[in-house]
Amino acid sequence: MTLSPAPAGTTEVPVTPPEKAGASHPGRLKGSRGRSQAWAAYLFLAPWFIGLFAITIGPMIASLYLSFTDYSLLSEAHWVGLDNYEKMFTQDDRFMASLQVTTTYVVVSVPLQLAFALGLALVLDKGLRGLSFYRSIFYLPSLLGGSVAISILWRKIFGVDGIVNSFLGLFGYEGHGWVTSPDTALWTLIILHVWTFGAPMVIFLAGLRQIPQSLYEAASVDGAGKWRNFRSITLPLLTPIIFFNLVLEVIKSFQSFTQSFIVSGGNGGPVDSTLFYTLYLYIKGFKNYEMGYAAGMAWVLLLIIAALTGVNFLMSRFWVFYGDEK
Repeated sequence: MTLSPAPAGTTEVPVTPPEKAGASHPGRLKGSRGRSQAWAAYLFLAPWFIGLFAITIGPMIASLYLSFTDYSLLSEAHWVGLDNYEKMFTQDDRFMASLQVTTTYVVVSVPLQLAFALGLALVLDKGLRGLSFYRSIFYLPSLLGGSVAISILWRKIFGVDGIVNSFLGLFGYEGHGWVTSPDTALWTLIILHVWTFGAPMVIFLAGLRQIPQSLYEAASVDGAGKWRNFRSITLPLLTPIIFFNLVLEVIKSFQSFTQSFIVSGGNGGPVDSTLFYTLYLYIKGFKNYEMGYAAGMAWVLLLIIAALTGVNFLMSRFWVFYGDEK
């Protein structure tokens, strides 16, 4: 198409190309685009925020309120102040027994489990053939150890007619019911916890693979043996991994429930020797319908775990070595 010149006496009006029409308002375009992207982000985050407030923060606030009340599932909550907490520490002997049993369980089982996991990781780190297969096999106990089926099997293994007594009978030793004796029932649960060594073992194995071989080569030139290498190279460089596993296992051990519930038949017996803290919380809340008291126990457990975790972090500065430190 041919454009004819404008008639004399008229003024030409420049026409802005369409692709440059919005160039004079870049801030307006950026603002609208930013708002649309923000709304898209909020839309995708909405399920998470709903879960956070409806499933986590909301129930936490409700349980904190209920811990100061006398509340059962069948009646309204009545405010009693600190009576539940006072009763825990001054009148409830089973509460103190559950705290003692759980503390013993954590103090004994966690170091044993970490030591066993580290020892096995050192063996697997020697370049065995089929390492991925062994790693998968040894990880299975961590997946199954907290299940009801394994707890039932454990009760059978350490029962009067279980495999343990059958094996001891070969040597002329007459066994007894390990899970029905107050002296040994807790130890069967400790052994079960140690048996679930798979998760920390895999983490230890990954940490061992990150240690430079040049350090061992330099140490061998200086005449260092295996024990010296372990004490001066392996162990110091693994302290961050040990610390990580320690924090996780302490938290998980305080929350153990299924093993005690199944092995003891749901009552913490015999003679409260397997009365874990979480099991007693369950008994109070869902058997005795003292939901306010159970909520208070839950908050006490939260404070205990938080305090121990804080202590672990404070003490870590004295024994955890990070490679970037001088």
